[in-house]
Amino acid sequence: MSGTTTGHGADGSRTAGAGKADEINTANETNETNETNVAEMADMATRRGRSDRVTSLARAVTEVFQPRNLLLVGMVGIGLAAAGDWTGLPWGLLAALCAGIVPASYIEWERKRGTWGDRHVVDRTKRAPIFFVILGSTGAGSAVMVLGGAPTGILVTMLSLWGMTIGLLSVNTVWKISVDAAVASAVVAQLAVVHSPWWLLAYALTVAVCWSRVALRYHTTGQTIAGAALGAATTAAFLFV
Repeated sequence: MSGTTTGHGADGSRTAGAGKADEINTANETNETNETNVAEMADMATRRGRSDRVTSLARAVTEVFQPRNLLLVGMVGIGLAAAGDWTGLPWGLLAALCAGIVPASYIEWERKRGTWGDRHVVDRTKRAPIFFVILGSTGAGSAVMVLGGAPTGILVTMLSLWGMTIGLLSVNTVWKISVDAAVASAVVAQLAVVHSPWWLLAYALTVAVCWSRVALRYHTTGQTIAGAALGAATTAAFLFV
């Protein structure tokens, strides 16, 4: 009896000990799992925060250096450089109005009507009317310049932007080429030709615009490179002057 009782007691002790050991192992595994989850969540939060900062920077770049703003500054600069004095200012402002402000105003008007969500017009199939407005506006501006005897440099720039718009419209029928990249490149290239080659250093700005468009997923890298190349090609118009 006593031996049997002792055996049962020993078995019970071993069973209890094993149970406690299992509980300890389970607790340790739970702790390790929790620690792993916390680490993963912290890593995800870090990556999300980094991504948010990149997105915010890209959005700031693409808004500050949008076509309207670059054309306003660039056309005024080209007008002054082409004339060689302040008399080029009105022509530069006219160019900025026709090439930048009128199209931007049309885009904003259509946005308020609900035609598209924002100025980026991500749906390629809805962009054609914008190009037609640009063609009409820059064409009218060019006509005024011809009749008013505008300096050659600003007139050629306007005509080259008109030609660039034809190119953008044509490509856009099959592929969403980047207008922002094209304008950022054209403005820098035109300033380099009309004013000083030192303006080519400003292509860093063009690169930044291209990066922002890709970072925000409005365009692919290829679409921004194509746009920038088309913008640079506008300077070919000066070969005929």
